[in-house]
Amino acid sequence: MGNIFDNTQVAFALKSDTELDRAYFLFKMIDNEPLVRIGTAVTNFAIKANLPVEGLIRATVFDHFCGGINENDCLSVVDKMYTKGVSSVLDYSVEGKEEEAQFDAALAMTLKTIEFAKERQAIPFAVFKPTGLGRFDLYEKVGSKATLTSSEKEEWDRVVDRFDLVCKTAQYKDVSLLIDAEESWMQDAADDLVTQMMQKYNKEKAVVFNTLQMYRWDRLDYLKQLHEKAKQEGFFIGMKIVRGAYMEKENARAVEKGYPTPICASKEATDKNYDAAVLYMIEHIETMAIFAGTHNELSSYTLMNLMQERGIKTNDDRIWFGQLYGMSDNISYNLAAHRYNVAKYLPFGPVKDVMPYLIRRAEENTSVAGQTSRELSMIKAERSRRKSS
Repeated sequence: MGNIFDNTQVAFALKSDTELDRAYFLFKMIDNEPLVRIGTAVTNFAIKANLPVEGLIRATVFDHFCGGINENDCLSVVDKMYTKGVSSVLDYSVEGKEEEAQFDAALAMTLKTIEFAKERQAIPFAVFKPTGLGRFDLYEKVGSKATLTSSEKEEWDRVVDRFDLVCKTAQYKDVSLLIDAEESWMQDAADDLVTQMMQKYNKEKAVVFNTLQMYRWDRLDYLKQLHEKAKQEGFFIGMKIVRGAYMEKENARAVEKGYPTPICASKEATDKNYDAAVLYMIEHIETMAIFAGTHNELSSYTLMNLMQERGIKTNDDRIWFGQLYGMSDNISYNLAAHRYNVAKYLPFGPVKDVMPYLIRRAEENTSVAGQTSRELSMIKAERSRRKSS
């Protein structure tokens, strides 16, 4: 298979010259680590101080990485991407909430996105974050098997009920549901809860998907153990496989608390781990479904080759490739042009509430070696292609 990801004409077909210039400007800024740090601090301050910066944020970083401030806002982006065969996952990217009313609002929004997905072929998945439906500290306490107070027990029951309602609705409406992974010290409780949902709602096929962060060295073993359980109990496994987004935080906490880091020793070890998980799932694809969330070209080729070797059709609905909106268009649109299933995560929400997500994106881009320079070189190549043609 030749290098399909170098085709910038396909990658940026939907971008006007102005949008291409804006993308170039943005990634140029993100490429500068001190600038990202300063920009993050200034933005955080401006938002907390209620300075009128929303317009500026919206016109630059927000519109590049987000679909809009509400779900209806996203539809023109969804429809536009779908003209090129790229689907969308509407991601209500509001983070770090602490109150019951906020969790109920996130629940209502998640149910609404399931409804959206039911009505539109272009939206094959719904998604939510565990901490969208319950307090981070509560997951941590449940995961550590600490004794809960009676009010915490009631609070946890409400979290379980929210999960159950979302998963039951997804199964009833026949919409696949991705559940994101978060920091390792709250993840055990989330994993147990998602497994319960798989046992209940993945009896006929994978509807509920958990997420494996493969920068954690223990995740392949976790997948194998879950597979044993699934075989015994007769349920399907859905998994989104990603490398992970909290590396600095994970390493820093491990040092601070004096425990071994859950993160792989090197980037190479993470890459190997990622590809091993994909291989394991492909080997058991008759009872599994994969959402390969990756911005890595080599991992994408690895999965494409595995499918080819095993005679799996490019559009087999058990296998999806996923990228984030505003990034790696060279992977998304070229895969779609070759008839693979591709979906972009399309974050949305009020500008102020989505800022933690956007800041994490900028920091992640800065810390992932080569990610930003690849975006820049692709944009440069397309700009000069357009000039010469």
